[in-house]
Amino acid sequence: MEGLSPGSPVSALPGIGKTREAAFARIGIFTVRDLLYHFPTAYENRGDIRRLADVMADRETHAFLLTVDTPPKSVTIRRGMTLTKFRAFDESGKIEIVFFNQPYSDKVFHVGERYRFFGKFFSSGKKLQLSNPAYEPAPEGVVLPDFVPRYGLSEGLTHKAVRRALDAALPLLSELPDPLPEELRLSHGFPTVAEALRTLHEPGNAHGNATALRRVVYDELLIFSLATALSDIRRREQNAPPCVRQNVSPLLSLLPYELTDSQKNAVREIAADMRGDGTRAAPMARVLVGDVGCGKTVCAAIALFIAFLNQRQGALLAPTEILARQHYEDLSPLFEKLGMKTGLLVGSTPRSEKKRLREALASNDPNERCDVIIGTHALLEENVTFSRLGLAVTDEQHRFGVAQRAALKEKNETAHLLVMSATPIPRTLALALYGDLAVSRITEMPRGRQRVKTHLIGNAMRGRLHSFIRQMTEEGGQVYVVCPSIEEQDADGTVPLAAFSSERAEKSPRRLTAPLKSAVACAEELSDALPGISVACLHGRMKPAEKEEIMRRFSAGEISVLVSTTVIEVGVNVPNATLMVIENAERFGLSQLHQLRGRVGRGSKKSYCILVSDATGETARERLRTLCATCDGYEIAERDLALRGPGDFLASATGGSLRQSGGMELPLLGLCRDPALMESAFSDARRLLAKDPDLSWPAHRALAGEIRRRFAVNENTLS
Repeated sequence: MEGLSPGSPVSALPGIGKTREAAFARIGIFTVRDLLYHFPTAYENRGDIRRLADVMADRETHAFLLTVDTPPKSVTIRRGMTLTKFRAFDESGKIEIVFFNQPYSDKVFHVGERYRFFGKFFSSGKKLQLSNPAYEPAPEGVVLPDFVPRYGLSEGLTHKAVRRALDAALPLLSELPDPLPEELRLSHGFPTVAEALRTLHEPGNAHGNATALRRVVYDELLIFSLATALSDIRRREQNAPPCVRQNVSPLLSLLPYELTDSQKNAVREIAADMRGDGTRAAPMARVLVGDVGCGKTVCAAIALFIAFLNQRQGALLAPTEILARQHYEDLSPLFEKLGMKTGLLVGSTPRSEKKRLREALASNDPNERCDVIIGTHALLEENVTFSRLGLAVTDEQHRFGVAQRAALKEKNETAHLLVMSATPIPRTLALALYGDLAVSRITEMPRGRQRVKTHLIGNAMRGRLHSFIRQMTEEGGQVYVVCPSIEEQDADGTVPLAAFSSERAEKSPRRLTAPLKSAVACAEELSDALPGISVACLHGRMKPAEKEEIMRRFSAGEISVLVSTTVIEVGVNVPNATLMVIENAERFGLSQLHQLRGRVGRGSKKSYCILVSDATGETARERLRTLCATCDGYEIAERDLALRGPGDFLASATGGSLRQSGGMELPLLGLCRDPALMESAFSDARRLLAKDPDLSWPAHRALAGEIRRRFAVNENTLS
């Protein structure tokens, strides 16, 4: 295809018209290069061949080598639907193959030909059937790939369409610049980026996939580390107005409690950053880390008050409207007593009020001012401008990537930045994770907070669990039930991309075969088991307004049992919630489990967390026993790092997916399971910048270009 390059629009590939171009755009694919970097989410494990006699109708997906035994026959059944059937066999037995609405299939299969089929068993009377399986010719002597990629899709996009586009794009891999300097690549024994991407899209074996994945994960680690370090260099060169007025005793006198020692230390560090040397201050870039409920918000309130004392505005960005409203309801009465004018700007704010708030934020008129604005992503809109923004605070940092932080900072380049995170970070990871952010740690819980008793049970105790849920609600408490998936998921025979991220993957990547408890099915089950108790279901596919309404009703006590996916990980403070039940607990990271547990125990009542898991693996059991044994978030984080590697923390620190300029993402950071790989990437980044601070050497230009492409790095910082 003459004139085609990695930078060409994806529509330049054959077969991609306006409709399909729009479908690709919905998942962030705009160019051929974006497509080449659209990694598989999982692989169908078609190399795991089973005999018919050894497999039951178990709702799992398996691969079979079968020979066609009878000629296919197609018939038309109700409403024009076609049904094609034939028998096939292996050395252990026979099975009926059935295709619905694929009339052409009777021309594909011929008696005596061998195929590899990939699908689920079904029972039809006394017959066993494979229904609509995937298939490919498998004549004797032909070696088929063990793994077939599966991709994230959007409406109007099929795997076949993605595969066809990739087949046209893969020849252009040779034109893709390799961001790694050759010396660095060879020192690690990595394949070229072209070889790695080809392997991930056209896998041969587990060893090759693991090696390719390590290469692209390393690239993202290196790029992330370089980008944050360069951001820090740029920040230190800027000047922020020093906030020298710091008498916060008027605010402290209004609090009904005394700050813990950890909070006092965090406030001292924040105040010192905002003060600078009294004549000059580099803009603060600090992350405040601590368990759910440890008192981070009051530290942020003190920082906002310091900004106000120095005639600067403050902004507090929350990830959800209901959390923004909670902050507003908690802080605005406090700030009002201090003479501070506070506003709330969220999606549902009436248009006239939005207009008034935008005018107040942009105004220098002391009578029309807004000192602190609390809001959601609505604060990031272009028409929101500040006359004197001095401090930007983001809450629940793991829900905001670098792009959102940057968008808020762009409202005023010299504004101080305070980020709050409820993910306790191991000390060994703090510098690597945050790079451009100094770290303050709150290690104490407020006085009076009760420890949440945590127990591990199996599904055999389901009846007793239902009785306990009823008891909690009858005593006036409320219950969270968290499930790992929205709907029922059968074991589909796939191996997730993450399974290739550890050394063990080179021998036997793990299939996910344990059934997942779904939020929808669980809510129905609890409604049946607990008549008279109000049960609601909350998940990420709901519209924002629906989610907000359910959380409002739960907060108001109108719902007794809330069944949810992890969307409630970032939730409102519900002091009446006394029980957290986590289904398939083995599927969550320890730190994530600890955060979920932090949703209860926020009031005066005794609270509990029940982990439900039938996992038999010793590592999984050890992780869950750790959670039962301690409530210390930092101890749990250190244990999680040792058992699972740094990937979950990396995903947390970056918001999971950093969509930057050009639509690029860093989707693989969360797949790092090898601390040594992360440490080598970060140390390599430090060495590169020590030798070539602006990455201007010829050997580093491709790397600098990649950072510019993925991150909005100033041209003055990267030449």
